[in-house]
Amino acid sequence: MSYSPILILHICAGTLGFLSGALAISLRKGSRRHALAGDVFVITMLTMAASGAFMALMKSQIGNFMGGVFTFYLVATAWWTARRTERTTDSADWIALLCVSAVVAGNLTYGIEAVRSGRGVAGGYPAPIYFFGASVALIAAIGDLRLLLGRGISGPQRIARHLWRMCYALFVASGSIFLARAHLFPAVLRRTGILIVVSFMPLILMIFWLVRVRVVPKFRKKAAPHTAPSFALRA
Repeated sequence: MSYSPILILHICAGTLGFLSGALAISLRKGSRRHALAGDVFVITMLTMAASGAFMALMKSQIGNFMGGVFTFYLVATAWWTARRTERTTDSADWIALLCVSAVVAGNLTYGIEAVRSGRGVAGGYPAPIYFFGASVALIAAIGDLRLLLGRGISGPQRIARHLWRMCYALFVASGSIFLARAHLFPAVLRRTGILIVVSFMPLILMIFWLVRVRVVPKFRKKAAPHTAPSFALRA
């Protein structure tokens, strides 16, 4: 079987993106190694998303095209969130909002078309896939709108925005490898469910880190007045 150069690039970038993303999420946040692994993840994932969207466009696969565009958007905005100064916005944020709004509209349009088709399929995908994609893209769009109306974000909100977008993009990579191409792996891995666990692990880690970043600090602040006397006594 022969492969085109862009397909080879897509496969290699996706594989390296998954490996670097898994490494980045396991390293101490803010460390130099985490930043290095994150940079590799960003470059390879942008390459994977762009090449995937291009191939999908050439083959008129609208579902895959929107998936590639959305993945590119997630990685780019997550990277920009971590790099930029807090409490700032610029024209790139408006472009990102327009991009993800188009993804929402596209998924809703094809989802409705799939429902009305009688077969429940449009562009090769069933309606639930489009509606799920529209829902996730809508969450991202709302985040962009809040960022613009609030003239930027800072602190835990900024970290959470970076985390969930990177983790979801990593889920796209893991799902593309272990779920969409499960037939490439030994039968024993398919029977034990390991491929499913590995595929959804980025989402599990995303929830863990979001709770740690957004919920735990608030809980500690509420508990601080009650624990302060005991610390004072020990001192």
